Amino acid sequence: MLERLELEAFLTLADELHFGRTAERLHVTTSRISQTIRKLERRIGAPLFERNSRTVTLTPLGKQLRDELRPAYDQISASVTAASKGNSAQRAITVGFSAPWCGNLIVKASEMFRLRYPDTVVDIEEIQLIDPLGRMRSGAVDLQLTEFPIAEPDIKTGPVMFAEPRALMVPEDHPFATRKSVSMEDLANATLVTLADELIPSYWMDRYFPRHTPLGRPIPQGPATNFWPEVLVHVSQGVGVSTVSLRAAQFHSRPGVVFVPFHDAATIDYGLMWPVAGKNPLVHPFLETIAEAAVLG
Repeated sequence: MLERLELEAFLTLADELHFGRTAERLHVTTSRISQTIRKLERRIGAPLFERNSRTVTLTPLGKQLRDELRPAYDQISASVTAASKGNSAQRAITVGFSAPWCGNLIVKASEMFRLRYPDTVVDIEEIQLIDPLGRMRSGAVDLQLTEFPIAEPDIKTGPVMFAEPRALMVPEDHPFATRKSVSMEDLANATLVTLADELIPSYWMDRYFPRHTPLGRPIPQGPATNFWPEVLVHVSQGVGVSTVSLRAAQFHSRPGVVFVPFHDAATIDYGLMWPVAGKNPLVHPFLETIAEAAVLG
């Protein structure tokens, strides 16, 4: 039988894939996490993680163990929370969003939801693009409105709620700034400011921050940023360009930056996702409410 720290250390590291963040979440030292994982691997007789100086990944056995342990652990955690808080644990839902226009829709849906279920609490949380899945996998978020595609075995996705045309955000003195539109092939002639992708699925990065144009031409890669304001700073200072939703111009316009529409890029599709093992009974009622809010506009 696993000890409590072994269980929590393994599942948290499986989520974070980073020893330092795992230690922070469990309020122990990094060395304690390392020792605990090594001890667990010795007991099992096989490695659960592949690690080197830069990355941590689950082995096939580690993935199997995570998938077997996670549902039971989540159910126990939910039961303990419900027992400690009474029925209030059943009346709260946390909904995440990744872009301001997604946040606006969630706020509208939350107001509708509270009218229908007046004894509920809806918490709304912004999700950083550099870690689009971490808050959900940690159990902090029950439902999330985010950029698709998301194709993960532990996460369920709903239909596309809405789609937005894409634009290229460029410095005001860039040759593209005076154009009516740009193409994906134009990216081969610019430096692309991207996101730090350690925690982002590769298929998601390929869609929004590609390394090659549709015809296979390499796209010069610029700084890999950790936060959206960094992207704005790099672009405004002429370091490079970045792909965005065209609607971003309504929220992030600033001196030195121009938003030029793409005429051939796929739209940014936004949809809802929630954990396969999630137990919050408010998820599906909120799904129905936000779908209605999206139709109302």
